[in-house]
Amino acid sequence: MKVLILSVTAGYGHHATAKALREELESRGATVEVVDVLKQINKLLQEAFAKGYLFSTKYGKEAYKRIYSLMEQKGQRTSQYNFGNLAPALMATRFDEVIADYAPDVIVCTHVTAAHVVSEVKRHHETAPAIGIVTDYTMHPFWEDATRVEYIVLASELLTHRATAIGIEKSRIVPLGIPVQTKFKEKIPKTQAREMLGLNQEAPVVLVMGGSMGFGGIAKLVESLKDTNMQVLAVSGSNKRQFNKLCQLGDVPNLHVFGFVNNIDQLMDAADCIITKPGGMTVTESMVKGLPMILTKPIPGQEERNTEFLMNLGLALRASKTFPVTEALDFLFFNPKRCQLMSENMKLYSKPNATEDLCDFIQRIVV
Repeated sequence: MKVLILSVTAGYGHHATAKALREELESRGATVEVVDVLKQINKLLQEAFAKGYLFSTKYGKEAYKRIYSLMEQKGQRTSQYNFGNLAPALMATRFDEVIADYAPDVIVCTHVTAAHVVSEVKRHHETAPAIGIVTDYTMHPFWEDATRVEYIVLASELLTHRATAIGIEKSRIVPLGIPVQTKFKEKIPKTQAREMLGLNQEAPVVLVMGGSMGFGGIAKLVESLKDTNMQVLAVSGSNKRQFNKLCQLGDVPNLHVFGFVNNIDQLMDAADCIITKPGGMTVTESMVKGLPMILTKPIPGQEERNTEFLMNLGLALRASKTFPVTEALDFLFFNPKRCQLMSENMKLYSKPNATEDLCDFIQRIVV
C-alpha cells in the first residue's frame, strides 16, 4: 500500500499528525511519502506562508481574529474569485504531476490547504481516495469547500453537528480523533519519569509550554511562579529569544529550561499539570496522557475554539488577567477532586487510539 501524506508549514500540529501516521503505517508495511504542498510547489511560497502565519498570529492577533471570524461566515466568501478558491486552483496545476508520479493508493491531507489542492486536482483527474484531517477541536474555514475529498476526520463526534451545519455530508465524516505518536499512549510512572529528569519526588511539577514556536510570553508566566514551591519545566520550543529569557530567570527556584525537545511525553509523565496555549496537537497529547490543563493566551481563531470546546467539557481551566495562573494552580493543587474529575473527563473524551483507528480505516478503503 502506497500512502501520500500532504501537509503545510503552519504550526506544529499538521506535521506531528503526519509523523504519527507515517510511523504507524510504515510499521504495517506501507510505503509512505510525506510532502509539504507549498514547498513542493515553490519554496519561496512555503517560506512566505510560514512567516506570514507566524507574523499574523503573533503580532497581528486582532486582525487575524477578524479575518478568521469573517472566513467562518460562508456567505461572506462564496465568490469563485476569492483567495480560498483561487489559490488552491492555481496550486493544483503544479501539483497534479506529483500525485500522478507517486501513484498513491490513498491520499491523506493534514491541512485544509492541502485538501483544497487535492480537491482541485480531482476536478480534472481521477485519483486515489483522499482523507482530510482537521487538527483542532473546531471546523476550520474552507473545509466544506474541499468537496472532492471523500472523507473528513474530526477530533470528536461532538463536532459532527458543526460540520454538517456548514455543509459537509454526514456520510463523509469520520470522527476518529487527532492522531498522535504511540509514545503518548505509553505512560511512564510519575516517580520514574521524575527520576529520569533528576526531579524532586515530593514537590509539585508544572510543565509550561508555548507551542513549537514558543508563543505566549512564557518567561513572564514562569517568573510569576517564583514564590511557589513548584518545580517548573519550561519548554520554549524553537523560540531562542524565549529560551534566553528563561535562562536569565535566576530568581525562580527549581526551574528547568528546555528548547525544542523530542521527549515531551516524558515531561508530561513527570508533571502534575500543564500550562500551555491550546494548540490542537498539544491539548490532544495532554488529554491522551490525562494531564490536567491550564490554558493561556490562545491564538485568535482555532485556538479560541479549542478553548471553548475543552472548557465546555470540563477538560481544562483558562487563566486570564482576572484569573492568573497562580490562582488556577491553587484551584488544581488544593482541590484534588477537581484534578481527578478533569482526568476522568479526559478518559471520556480523548481518543488515544486515533492513529491506529485511522490506519485501520485507511486499509479498509484501499481496494
